Amino acid sequence: MGAEPYGIDPNVVESVAREVKAVAGTGVELAVVIGGGNIFRGLAATATGMERASADYMGMLATVLNSLALQNSLEHIGVETRVLSAIEMKELAEPYIRRRAVRHLEKKRVVIFAAGTGNPYFTTDTAAALRAMEIGAEVIMKATKVDGVYDSDPVKNKDAKKYDELSYIEVLQKGLKVMDATAISLCMDNNLPIIVFNLKTAGNIKKAINGDKVGTIVRGKA
Repeated sequence: MGAEPYGIDPNVVESVAREVKAVAGTGVELAVVIGGGNIFRGLAATATGMERASADYMGMLATVLNSLALQNSLEHIGVETRVLSAIEMKELAEPYIRRRAVRHLEKKRVVIFAAGTGNPYFTTDTAAALRAMEIGAEVIMKATKVDGVYDSDPVKNKDAKKYDELSYIEVLQKGLKVMDATAISLCMDNNLPIIVFNLKTAGNIKKAINGDKVGTIVRGKA
């Protein structure tokens, strides 16, 4: 949503698309999971009295809007993409089928996973971890507004300490907001590393793919 209070900022979408194109151009197989908080937050809605399942489904639909926006931007700059939705809406996106997703990746298409897991009570973080396991991803890259994981909010605390590396257990024990506990547990059980990085810094995704030190890495042993 950029600097706006809500909605989709075309300049931000274009910026993300350029970052994705730079990585896809190297031949790396890349899948993207997008949240919907810029349009609708399910948990926030429940605080106002909305029933949780309904609020979560609305949040999933918001991720579809974002996925279509990114797809449009990517294809505008020559990147072939496919949007696979966990909630069937065949006029807009392909239904999520694991083997189909893997096939698209093998053909070097950028795959965008929409609508979370298709189930309420599960976050986009959990959807990202689940899809990563299903397609055999080597790493999850968690895009944020800061350059890694800190022991407190670096925006509010100038003395906040940044971690270069953490274990899954440390993330859970310290209550660090890397991803939600379900997603972290999934990654821990399957030994899938997580790189937390700043999406606003141009070239960060490509640097991480090339093995350069970017952000904070979360893995089995720190």
